[in-house]
Amino acid sequence: MIYEVRTYHITPHKVPEVMKRFGEAYDARARISPLLGFFYTDIGPLNQIIHIWPYENIAERERIRVEAAKLPNWPPNISEFLEDMNSEIFIPFSSVPPMAPGKHGPIYELRSYIIKAGEMGGQAERWGKALPARAELSPAIAAMHTELGTLNKFVHIWTYESLDQRAEIRAKAIELGVWPPKGGTPGSLISQENKIMLPAPFDDDNIIGFEIPMNNPLIVQDVEDVDGAVHHALQSLH
Repeated sequence: MIYEVRTYHITPHKVPEVMKRFGEAYDARARISPLLGFFYTDIGPLNQIIHIWPYENIAERERIRVEAAKLPNWPPNISEFLEDMNSEIFIPFSSVPPMAPGKHGPIYELRSYIIKAGEMGGQAERWGKALPARAELSPAIAAMHTELGTLNKFVHIWTYESLDQRAEIRAKAIELGVWPPKGGTPGSLISQENKIMLPAPFDDDNIIGFEIPMNNPLIVQDVEDVDGAVHHALQSLH
């Protein structure tokens, strides 16, 4: 199993329109292969959308993308709003269950680490030992490292009910001594980045997200302020 993580940098104020067009085109694309996750950034680098596509291998990815390109409305007509695009291929850590559709969140934290060459095997081993205790506090829905793209990079995605819960759980994990994983070579970590993401406003049982009632303002019918709609909906969950 591989995951393609595609990150699009969108013109400011155009994220709602991009997600609207993507949602309109997605049904036909989903008949060829499923989308596993679709998010937009709320804290960290802004004006990004991040979508995750699962494939069995590189050959399947190439075959499916050729087939999808034959669709009349795929890819979505969003090129006028794209400032930059990035695609990376990830292999999941064996210690973490495969990513699966479900209702989580609604807060998702994506953490990206770049480490020194030759350290990834040890990192995966330490994660495998430490993760069960950490996952009792909140689940990791993904832990994976790059095969193509920025090398020596691994990404993990955590889900929380709120930003307050995130802070509480992270403090609790440190207090209990279960996280971060212990050991490793001093100085092996080169850089870190995190993003707080929210799920796309279009709902699908095959996409990682959270339950969205049909009368919720997250269901975008027109090009609106998605940020405002999401935050209004999140308040109703507390």
